[in-house]
Amino acid sequence: MKKILLYLRHYKKECILAPLFKMLEVCFELLVPLVMAAIIDIGIPSGDTAYIINRALLLVLLGVLGLSATLVAQFFSAKAATGFAKRVKSALFSHIGKLSYADTDKIGTPRLIQLMTSDINQVQTGVNLTLRLFLRSPLVVFGAMAMAFYIGKDAALPFVVVIPALSVVVFGIMLLSIPLYKRVQEALEKLLGRTRENLNGVRVVRAFCREDEEIADFAAENHALTRAQRFVGRITALMNPLTYAIVNLGIIFLVWQSASRVDEGILLKGEVVALWNYMTQILVELVKLANLIITITKSVACGNRIGAVLETVPSITYPENAPKEDLAAPAVSFSSVTLSYEEEADAALEEITFSVKRGDYIGIIGGTGSGKTSLVNLIPRFYDVTSGEVLVNGCNVKLYPKEALLSKIAVVPQKAVLFSGSIRDNLRFGKPDATDEECLEAIHKAQADDVLASKEEGLDHQIEQGGRNLSGGQRQRLTIARALIKKPEILILDDASSALDFATDASLRKALRQEECTVFTVSQRISSVRFCDLILVLDDGKLVASGTHEELLAHSDIYREIDESQRD
Repeated sequence: MKKILLYLRHYKKECILAPLFKMLEVCFELLVPLVMAAIIDIGIPSGDTAYIINRALLLVLLGVLGLSATLVAQFFSAKAATGFAKRVKSALFSHIGKLSYADTDKIGTPRLIQLMTSDINQVQTGVNLTLRLFLRSPLVVFGAMAMAFYIGKDAALPFVVVIPALSVVVFGIMLLSIPLYKRVQEALEKLLGRTRENLNGVRVVRAFCREDEEIADFAAENHALTRAQRFVGRITALMNPLTYAIVNLGIIFLVWQSASRVDEGILLKGEVVALWNYMTQILVELVKLANLIITITKSVACGNRIGAVLETVPSITYPENAPKEDLAAPAVSFSSVTLSYEEEADAALEEITFSVKRGDYIGIIGGTGSGKTSLVNLIPRFYDVTSGEVLVNGCNVKLYPKEALLSKIAVVPQKAVLFSGSIRDNLRFGKPDATDEECLEAIHKAQADDVLASKEEGLDHQIEQGGRNLSGGQRQRLTIARALIKKPEILILDDASSALDFATDASLRKALRQEECTVFTVSQRISSVRFCDLILVLDDGKLVASGTHEELLAHSDIYREIDESQRD
């Protein structure tokens, strides 16, 4: 929580003025019972109408001043809370962008979404209410106690007993509920993950008639969340009845004690009414404080979760200065590379060694789970090797600044990802200053001319989120065009033509041959890699064979089996 509270330093003025004006409001509010006591004890017995009217006007003035102070305090607290939330959200989004693939895999997408939405909103609410009410309630409580002592020391005895008792109840419940609300947020995160998974895979669920099973799993997790919320709710629900009981017992004792003092002439009737009002003010404020503490408890739990992510140090760091490249060296080299995604886990890649000449067309093939995607993800350093080295132009990828390395490489991932916006906007992800001519050239090379021809708006055609209004093949070709517009030294196609027909795939390979770049293509199809200069065959994370199509047919049983299975 301390980590994110640092962002309040930009709103020091608002954080000071909001409680200050609340203090003014409290001062005006504490004067009201004294004015009422004066009316009862002086104005009414004497029948002085002018005195009563003057005091009534004073009550109106105190009300107006209190309202004005409240509005000013509300303005400053809202400004500080919304500005604070904006800065935290920006910092969190920026920090997430700096995390490596391994870091985001470990944290999990559902948790990151919840942090960016509900958790930050909860923290914003907590900051707003804290600035407005957290100081107001103690001020009213202790101010009312001070005014009671002003009226009479003996009359303030109930206040001395009631306030500590209420403090024990309020803060005791708060300490019990903080860890419980953390568990509730974790259960909510788990439910969010289940919901997101089902929404993304709704077609698969329906295709396999798994609706009943998924509904049952969702109901079980939803029941666990409900049970956790009920448990903490029962604890926090004790706050209101306990505070009411203590305060009302205090009022009963106050009335019983004051009655005899009025008879003895020690207290006046108006002073008893004032003491009653002060006790009622304490009740109202402590109920507010109790509810505020529940909100603050939730906010602290959410803030700690946000702070934990902000304190996560990216597992991949980059140097500032670019290394001196050796252009005579291979474009890409793997030297005894081993990769494990988690400590003590089985290796996804094991002792991979190969070299690629500049301008070569490299095919990577193997069964599902053989490590094809893991291998190409090491070239742009999406993951760091566990042991060994990955070299680009003779330099270890760990020696490159992030921008220097990624400027050389363009990646087309397995899942074609497009963003909402125009076709032009999506292509300019590869090159922000690309002209329309460059966009059209990249579309032509990616064999996507028909995609553009079918859209009346051309490059201005709006793509919906995730490319929902495009077919799978159209999305893949546009993502390839987005990579080609960058004119990279190294182009990685991670099963990027799986949705293309054989004729389009062949035309795409022919166009890529004319590019002055080193191409890595991951594919399940023999037809997509058979004409490559070098084909790498992976099996269970190991490089079991490499060579041309003809060489592998002659010497690699695994490659021959794949080829024969696709001929049948």
